[in-house]
Amino acid sequence: MRLALPLVLTALLVAPATAQVRIIQTNSGGDNIHLIDPATNKIVGEIKGIPVNHGAAVAPDGSRFYFSSEATHTVDVIDAKSLALIKKIPLSNRPHNITISPDGRRLYVAIISQPGAIDVIDTAKLEKVKTIPTKGGMHNIYVTPDGKNVVSGSIAGTHMLVLDAKTEEPAWTLFNEGVRPIAFEKNSDGSTKRAFVQISNYHGFAVVDFAQRKEVARITLPDIAPEKRDPGPFNQAPSHGIGVSPDGRTLWVASRLNGHVYGYSLPDLKLLGGVEVGKHPDWLTFTPDSKTVYVANGLSDNVSAVDIASRKEVARISVGKGPKRNITAP
Repeated sequence: MRLALPLVLTALLVAPATAQVRIIQTNSGGDNIHLIDPATNKIVGEIKGIPVNHGAAVAPDGSRFYFSSEATHTVDVIDAKSLALIKKIPLSNRPHNITISPDGRRLYVAIISQPGAIDVIDTAKLEKVKTIPTKGGMHNIYVTPDGKNVVSGSIAGTHMLVLDAKTEEPAWTLFNEGVRPIAFEKNSDGSTKRAFVQISNYHGFAVVDFAQRKEVARITLPDIAPEKRDPGPFNQAPSHGIGVSPDGRTLWVASRLNGHVYGYSLPDLKLLGGVEVGKHPDWLTFTPDSKTVYVANGLSDNVSAVDIASRKEVARISVGKGPKRNITAP
């Protein structure tokens, strides 16, 4: 059945979903999403018709994209090859970020509207099958690399919530502060070693020993000259955007205050250096070979491609209005 929905597709270059890597860049200030080819740093595709798009996820086999829309309170499912809309899945309330299980069977949606929830979508049925109540609206959400836990942060609820992925029941919580983006470091056996957690009103990140379920350190990002700092406002998030490279060797952290992204070596968390990017860097993702990190610059409407080895910006790609969440898609 053809859906009469306002979805406009622009496929400048679309190859089979499993053949190429794409950087998927949402644009929170509009209704469009851009596909960037990391081989050329050019935009090679565009999806329109998803207003106030927030979260993004991709099926493990690269066959489908999933996007949350704050405007329509839906998850929009897109065919990755044709960029055609497959279905709009209604949610319990206004969503923020989304994440997918390693086997691709479950999609988890952070519901920001009070009193807060996590919606669970069965990707075979393409239906919401469960709503998990939470304490406060949920902002960002992740499945740990080993697939054993679903981790979400609440700003209003001032905590990080960890669910058991098998039971989809709460396992433990941490913090008494607003929790924003989170990244994960793995042990050699694939289990979760540490979580790196960005906190409201803190220019840096907390380090959490995942097995011990406790915070073990806080790392403050470097200072720059006062006259070079962005005056804000930062929506209580002077540092927003964090990620571990796929090879597990580096951690990268965005600073809205400084307009930089900073690299730290792992596991020792030694500062490697910083790279100046666009205005209000907000989110980041990596190429699978860990050679490049892509930084979404929320107020300059572009994406910085940063070479990890040299720690230099090698491209700045103009995208849509208010680029924020981005992901890497096979």
